[in-house]
Amino acid sequence: MKAKLPDGSKLDFNPGETALDLAKKIGARLTDAAVACMIDGEVKDLTTKLTKDCDFKILTWNDKEGKEVFWHSASHVMAKAVKTLFPDAKLAIGPAIEEGFYYDFDLDHAFTPEDFTAIENEFKRIVEKDQKFERKEIPIAEAKKIFSEKREHYKLELIEELEQIGERTVSVYYTDSDFVDLCRGPHLPSTKKLKAFKIMKAAGAYWRGDSKNKMLQRLYAVAYPEQKMLDDYLKFLEEAEKRDHRKLGRELGIFMTHEYSLAGSPFFLHGGAVIYNELQKFLREEYLKRGYKEVITPQVFKKVLWETSGHWFHYRENMFAFKIGEEEYALKAMNCPSHLLIYNSTSHSYKDLPYRLADFGQLHRNELGGVLGGLTRVTKFAQDDAHIFVTPEQLEDEITELLGFVKYVYSDLFGFKYRMKLSTKPEGAMGDPKLWEKAEESLANALKRNGIEYIINEGDGAFYGPKIDVDITDALGRPWQCATIQLDFQMPLRFNATYVDKDGSRKPVIMVHRAILGSMERFIGILIEHYAGKFPTWLSPVQVILLPLTDNEVEYCKKLDQEFRNQGIRSELDSRNEKLQAKIRDAQLRKIPYIVVIGKKEASSNSLSVRKRTGEVASLPVNEFTEKIKREIESRAKELSVF
Repeated sequence: MKAKLPDGSKLDFNPGETALDLAKKIGARLTDAAVACMIDGEVKDLTTKLTKDCDFKILTWNDKEGKEVFWHSASHVMAKAVKTLFPDAKLAIGPAIEEGFYYDFDLDHAFTPEDFTAIENEFKRIVEKDQKFERKEIPIAEAKKIFSEKREHYKLELIEELEQIGERTVSVYYTDSDFVDLCRGPHLPSTKKLKAFKIMKAAGAYWRGDSKNKMLQRLYAVAYPEQKMLDDYLKFLEEAEKRDHRKLGRELGIFMTHEYSLAGSPFFLHGGAVIYNELQKFLREEYLKRGYKEVITPQVFKKVLWETSGHWFHYRENMFAFKIGEEEYALKAMNCPSHLLIYNSTSHSYKDLPYRLADFGQLHRNELGGVLGGLTRVTKFAQDDAHIFVTPEQLEDEITELLGFVKYVYSDLFGFKYRMKLSTKPEGAMGDPKLWEKAEESLANALKRNGIEYIINEGDGAFYGPKIDVDITDALGRPWQCATIQLDFQMPLRFNATYVDKDGSRKPVIMVHRAILGSMERFIGILIEHYAGKFPTWLSPVQVILLPLTDNEVEYCKKLDQEFRNQGIRSELDSRNEKLQAKIRDAQLRKIPYIVVIGKKEASSNSLSVRKRTGEVASLPVNEFTEKIKREIESRAKELSVF
């Protein structure tokens, strides 16, 4: 029999050989790194026996599925450690999550930091014993007997539900004769790979997420194959905490929230308004060059518009709807329907296309309170939104233009690394399957034509069409989804949006939905964390701060401050009666790019003592500094470049 490997080669095996046996045939290094396997696309234990030809892959820590197996295995070991130390604890569930895993416990005693240490030590003892994860498929009746004797009523509830849907057997895992847990798996072969473990926090969680049920204690934790990996992760978290945009946003006067406003509706303070407006200024300059027409559309529309667009049926739960008299309305959650109204307000020929409409209008989406956070998940926001109306012949060229726009913004302007995903038809999508195929093919062709590597993101398209999503990577290596390019053959049909073709016939127009930055609020949150508040000069709320050495220089500094502002430089004067070092320190905490100290010498010679926020100091004539910082701002330079 043959197993087809990821590189296309084939490996012979005998029926009954295990996945681990095949790993050994491939190589010792892979065997040592193996945590599980994938057989015909399904994740399995390494002890799984192979019985037929198959596609085969060994999973390691570096695979997403491998991490999930690793962390899920660790959750069972943590549960065993807790049961060893707290025999009265009742086990609920313990899945792997995006960063680590958790386990829910029913225990009268509240976990303390001292308990964390004890659990971590017990976890280590279990790992050192190299206990095997042994999977058994047992009859429902036997499983009920086992967990009934152990008084694990949460497990019994899960087993009874499986029984109700017709399951006759369940799988359980043993790590020794004393500890057993209900689980489908798969898991590691043994505990020895779980070399580094740490409990991150405890939290309350209702059983099944239902507030009518009992509140349990949830322990969040992480585990790694090596201690250094855990140490690096903890350093990463420490750095991420320092960069947290919610913390920096408050400290730097960028944004705030208030209990009186709708949850997820931030206030942009002056610093945030500056950044917001600078980003829009940049985009408006690009729109002028690239042939966009900016429009402003209403905030509230009648229900009939959303029914026509399909949003009322596919997106209603995320919209703010209300009645005025007998008429139903909804706050605008997206701009596309209103842009179709604008498109249809005049007649269009193929000669008029592409027709590009841009809109920075405010949008409102009814997000769940639990997922709201700072600027990165909000209910009120604006997108750098645009809708482009094209003929089929123009489509790929327009997508190519948009891909170039994305590169210019993310790579050339901000220096982000990014990757592209082609998101395909989701369940419950609207429209003709043939149009979906055509739309997906058009996007794929444009990506290939431009030599852009991409991954397929199955089923993550919008309900009206497939899309290209762009994930950027910030300074900490975290991915953020920002830009999107979406094809829509469906909605123009619903609005009867057409153009007059060369032969004089009317044909349905194709609509491209696109956003380059995405949500302005979210993108600003990302920038705060990416730059750790140290924005390039063109985005900095205050670009220059003037510090007079004594009261004698205050009047000169006032004139200089006004001169800078007249030149379009965001300048500020700090004339407080404080020591110079204290004022320099305050300016550094505010991440101001250039700190200018003016003493008697500078005032008399029309020069400046300039300190970069990075610490370098230079003396420059006023005119030279002014010209250089203006050039830095106008070019939107990534680095401080006055000297």
